[in-house]
Amino acid sequence: MTAEPVSMTDVRELVDGALRAAVGRLDPRTYRVAAYHFGWTDKEGRPHKAPAGKALRPALALLSARAAVAPQESALPGAVAVELTHAFSLLHDDIMDGDRTRRHRPAAWTVFGEAPAILAGDALLALAGEVLLEAPGQGSARAARALAAATRRLIAGQALDMDFETQRRISLDECVSMASDKTAALLACSCSIGAVLDGASEALSGALEAFGADLGIAFQLADDLLGIWGDPAATGKPALSDLRSRKMSLPVVAALNSDTPEASQLADLYGRPARSGEELSEAELAETAALVEAAGGRAWAEMEAESRIQRAAEHLITAKLPEPVRTGFLHIADFVTSRDH
Repeated sequence: MTAEPVSMTDVRELVDGALRAAVGRLDPRTYRVAAYHFGWTDKEGRPHKAPAGKALRPALALLSARAAVAPQESALPGAVAVELTHAFSLLHDDIMDGDRTRRHRPAAWTVFGEAPAILAGDALLALAGEVLLEAPGQGSARAARALAAATRRLIAGQALDMDFETQRRISLDECVSMASDKTAALLACSCSIGAVLDGASEALSGALEAFGADLGIAFQLADDLLGIWGDPAATGKPALSDLRSRKMSLPVVAALNSDTPEASQLADLYGRPARSGEELSEAELAETAALVEAAGGRAWAEMEAESRIQRAAEHLITAKLPEPVRTGFLHIADFVTSRDH
């Protein structure tokens, strides 16, 4: 049996109706914010087609049902729930990070205000649990518990990431641990939730979670590389965006811990805005990126992402998946590390 590559367009079409139906339960004010955030409407509530998200988490959820030899449609509640949870995190993150754009248009909080955006995020998170608990079958409660635990870790990772903003000395292990919670926890849950809904064994769901945990770190590494060297036309964010906000991303922390002359120069330059109160100039931002690369931060992040993908693939061997399903997971893993946005 030959494998078909995972089509994100097909995933969006399959999940979109169920996602819209779930969000449609919200009160009109909250729905307006959520619908704008998902790209379904403009700020006036009129139908609008904004650039679509990656649909990565729903795709993983649907594949995990096939890993349990169940029809992928059985994972729709899980696919919707992880996408709702992801949307909750983005609505809140944009406010906390001060990000004014999301998918090439103004972020929801800049259009509707901070409080409505926070409430919309809260409502989507509550809705995610509701959707899972309504799912047929014996695995719904187990899936809801798994998503709640992943969300708790996501929040812990975000809290740690915010703490990093006031620290200049962070170990690479601390930064990887933060990414494991903030990014990888929800991806790991997405990789197993369809199987969990179908009542899969702990051995299978555990192997799928382990795949997702390594995939999640690779995803964050790719995201951090794009945050420095990504093309603004593709990412929808300003050039060198993570350096502008002096984010302690994985490549930056790797460079700062490299014990090289460039690491000392980078530490001085990166800490200058905090000392002087003045933002770095465009020339200084370019110099910062060059120092991160010269200190080995870019090379380490690229090699670590490849290593994590290899480890993730080994977990799929342990899971003994049907070949088309294994290939589907590997197709997504390849997308994670080769994407430009």
